[in-house]
Amino acid sequence: MVRHKKDNFSRGGKKSSHPRPRPVPRGDGDGDDAAPSRPAFRAACWDMGHCDPKRCSGKKLMKLGLMRELHIGQRFPGVIVSPNAKKVISPADRELMEQHGAAVVECSWVRVKEVPWSRIGGKCERLLPYLIAANTVNYGKPWRLNCVEALAACFCICGHEDWAREILKNFRYGEAFLDINSELLSRYAACQTEEDVKRTEEEWLAKIEQEYEDSRVEGGDDMWTVGNTNRKPAAQDSEDEDEDESGEDGSEAEGEEESEDEADKDPFAISDDSEDEEQMAEIRRKILDSKAFQNPPALEKEQPEKIARPEAVYVDSDAESGSAGSEDEDFDNIINATTVTDRTGIKEIQRQRGKETVSASFSRTEISAPKRW
Repeated sequence: MVRHKKDNFSRGGKKSSHPRPRPVPRGDGDGDDAAPSRPAFRAACWDMGHCDPKRCSGKKLMKLGLMRELHIGQRFPGVIVSPNAKKVISPADRELMEQHGAAVVECSWVRVKEVPWSRIGGKCERLLPYLIAANTVNYGKPWRLNCVEALAACFCICGHEDWAREILKNFRYGEAFLDINSELLSRYAACQTEEDVKRTEEEWLAKIEQEYEDSRVEGGDDMWTVGNTNRKPAAQDSEDEDEDESGEDGSEAEGEEESEDEADKDPFAISDDSEDEEQMAEIRRKILDSKAFQNPPALEKEQPEKIARPEAVYVDSDAESGSAGSEDEDFDNIINATTVTDRTGIKEIQRQRGKETVSASFSRTEISAPKRW
């Protein structure tokens, strides 16, 4: 590489004629092009990395510059919204929140046990009272708030609804969260101490339980509470029809009363009659005796057939058909007197004769010793 003087290479290093631009201060200028002002609240979080970055409200707040991230092991001096806390947040924590802000734990509700609670937190850890989530993941579930909803609830209870609206305006479900919990948040904000918030929460839960019981009682004829209307109770048995025919001589008033009683009777109620119990026992017995509930038969391997070995039939050589006993004896005498040729004996005799005719020859050769070695 060849250096030239025009490249401005010198001992002092490269000198640039373009100075570094100064950062534009936030909040300066009244025009539309002015940089966004710093939020009035202070928010922070410990990010565990459990959530999907596309759905995580905490990561979105940090990207927008509305919340800062805390490291594991770093303590926070303000109000900390944590599911591991022992006390409930109340308006008494307003002064501390205004001074140091609020912090949350960015984690998944399914993996709460994996959070190192001993390494995060601070002196003022608080629980949130009963509130309903409006986010897309846990919509309609109580106590399942995400980061932005937890911060907004903390701000509202401590008397800063404007902060809550400011932090929720960047989310589609922000207004829905405030609308769903508007009455409850206003009641919490009107309390003074932690005991008042707990009492308000208990009264609200009792009210919800009572409304549920009343709706069950009043909505007995409601099609949404009686189950599937397409499945009506079966018609009466033939025995009941015979009894009705035999009782036609009775008064019409009694028949009307019986029909009214049957109409008022709950079709899903289980009767205590002994006949029904016997029928159920019979049905149960038939089911248990059916093929589906029987033990499968054991698979037996077919044993190969045993074939008896044929026994050799002993044939008496002396017993021949058409011969008398005296003739057999004469024939045996002739056979016994006949000379039997033994090939083995003949070979042995030939071998002995061969040994007798063996001859030997000897030769003699004289060799003189050498005179000198």
